[in-house]
Amino acid sequence: MIIGIILGIVLILLIFSAIVGYKMVTPPRKKGTWTPKDLGFDYEDVEIKTRDGLKLRGWWVNRGSDKTIVLLHGYTSSRWDETYIKPALKFLAEAGYNVLLFDFRAHGESEGTKTTVGDKELIDLLSAIDWLENRGLRRIGVVGFSMGAIVTIRGLGEDERIACGVADSPPIYMEKTAARGVKYFANLPEFLYPLIKPFTIIFSGGKIVNVIEYAGKIRKPLLLIAGKKDPLVKPEEVEEFYRKNREINEKVQIWITDSPHVRTIVDTPEEWKKMVIEFLESSL
Repeated sequence: MIIGIILGIVLILLIFSAIVGYKMVTPPRKKGTWTPKDLGFDYEDVEIKTRDGLKLRGWWVNRGSDKTIVLLHGYTSSRWDETYIKPALKFLAEAGYNVLLFDFRAHGESEGTKTTVGDKELIDLLSAIDWLENRGLRRIGVVGFSMGAIVTIRGLGEDERIACGVADSPPIYMEKTAARGVKYFANLPEFLYPLIKPFTIIFSGGKIVNVIEYAGKIRKPLLLIAGKKDPLVKPEEVEEFYRKNREINEKVQIWITDSPHVRTIVDTPEEWKKMVIEFLESSL
C-alpha cells in the first residue's frame, strides 16, 4: 500500500516534470508589429539558412558602414523585443553601424521547434556570420542579451571572424540559471530542476552549455554587463568569468550595475549607450 502510494507520487512528479520540461524548450513565439522603420531606419526582411538546414527570419539594417553588429535576443524573446532589443537597435544604428538581427530557432518567425538555450543557437550565429561574409562584410561585432549573451561569448571563442562582443546578463553556469529560471519563468520551486533537466535535454536534443568553460579560450575584446538585482544570473558568477578570462585576456571589461536581468539598458539607457558604443568604437 505504502509502496504503491510512493510509486504513484513518483510517477506524478515525473509526468509533471516532463510537461514542464517540454514547455521550457518550446517557449511561446513572441511576435510584434514594429519594425526598424518605426525608429527611422530603412531595412530589409531577410532569411538566413542555417548550417543545419533551418530558415531564420530577421531584419537587415544597412547603414552603409563597413562595420556590422549582430544583435541577439534572449530566451522566450525575439527581434520584436521592446525592452532591450528595440533601444539597442536604435543606439547601434544611430551610431552608424549596420545591424543584423534575427529570431533564434524556435523563436519569433524562425523555423525550428525546440530551443536549446545557447547550444545549437551558436549555429544560428555562425550562419548569420556566413550570411554577412557572403556580402563582403568582415568587420563584425556581436551584442547579445541573456541567451544571446551566451551565444556571443561562445561565438568569440569559436569563430575568428567575430572581432568583439558585448554580453549583457550572460548565464555563466547554465544549470544554476536554469534552476532559478524554473522559479522565474514557471513560478515553481528551484528544487524541481534536477527532475526537469533530463526532459529538457531529451526533448531539445541539445546539451547544457556552461559559459565558464570559455573563460580560458577568449582573447578578444569582450564587455560583460551584469546587474546586482538579476534573479537569474548572479553578478558574482559574471565576475568569476571576468577574473578567469582576465588571466589570458587584457581586452575583457566588466560593468556591474544595479539593474535586474537585461534591464541596464532600460534603467540607465544613456550610460548603456555610452559604454557600449565606446567599447565598439575601440574594438571594431
